[in-house]
Amino acid sequence: MGKTVIVTDGKYRSAIAAVRALGREGWHVVAAQTREEAGASPPVFASRYVQETRWIPGSCQDPDYPALLRSLCGEYTRPVLFCVGAATLNAVARERERFQEVCDFLVTSPEVLDQLNDKEAVHRRALELGLPVPKEYAGEPEAYPVVVKPHCGEKFGLKARDRYKIARNQGEYQAALEALGPYDSAPIVQEKVEGDGFGASLLLDREGRLACALCHHRVREYPIGGGPSACCESLYDRERVERAYRLLQSFGFVGIAMVEFKGDRLLEVNPRVWGSFPLTEKTGSPFAVRYAQAAQGERLSYEPEDYQAGVRMRFLLNDALATLSLWKQGRLREGLRGLGDAFAAKEALWARDDPQPFWQYLRQTLHRR
Repeated sequence: MGKTVIVTDGKYRSAIAAVRALGREGWHVVAAQTREEAGASPPVFASRYVQETRWIPGSCQDPDYPALLRSLCGEYTRPVLFCVGAATLNAVARERERFQEVCDFLVTSPEVLDQLNDKEAVHRRALELGLPVPKEYAGEPEAYPVVVKPHCGEKFGLKARDRYKIARNQGEYQAALEALGPYDSAPIVQEKVEGDGFGASLLLDREGRLACALCHHRVREYPIGGGPSACCESLYDRERVERAYRLLQSFGFVGIAMVEFKGDRLLEVNPRVWGSFPLTEKTGSPFAVRYAQAAQGERLSYEPEDYQAGVRMRFLLNDALATLSLWKQGRLREGLRGLGDAFAAKEALWARDDPQPFWQYLRQTLHRR
């Protein structure tokens, strides 16, 4: 059968880019999804690069999920496990020793995951390393606007747009505290940094060595007030890669992580496959393949700029909604740019040699909405 890789959490869009990259390089790709968390067959199951599709009973939150996933891995000869979803990543992290008996992977310890998911722990470490971060307030802010956010919004299952509140005055600040109170009684309060959003996504091997990196600039997001990328563009930024690497290495991290920046300030870390991961496919980045190689213990030399810079990518439906929102707010120039990108930017999920996942994703999403 050759080299086998199991890509979990097929319901996520990022899984499509991962299976294509690995399938094109000759890997035997197995796409998996838990039954309870997918109402229909996920789009990735329709990819021509998926040799096998596997349904896992129940939910990835179930106590027996790790055992079921290990059992699946045990059906193959030391497959590589590529965890797309955060819940699966956490499950494997908690039982790393047992998973190591049946498969290869790059997943850091649960302690390190907890630290990187804690925005306050990341802020403190960045200060210790001399990395620029937003000013933080203990109690009533000295100036507005500010951003109020729980230490770990992901832990409560909050969507990206609900993981923070922007307060422009004392009244909005108090309202933000009340809204986030059920999740964190003492949330983080930081100055609202102006400027564009950037991401430096890194792959660290078993020894914490840098094996691959990809940078992107956030062009539009949806919701436009603060949400995931609807349109982004690749670039190479050596300084941000170095800062991100210093931070991750200081925690003893291994695996995949995206470090977020606003302007020149380091904001937070997403220690997992990030939302705009399809950009790796559009830019020709070897990210997914290098993950599999490093997971098997191969020592890789980091190659800067091993992808195409200046590639603009959009998620069709989200970017259309973002552009429409800009028009409604009277931000006509930005709306025109969005309209132009409808023709100029690459569609995140489309591939000429593998069109079915895109069409299935489009049908399912429009049906839900």
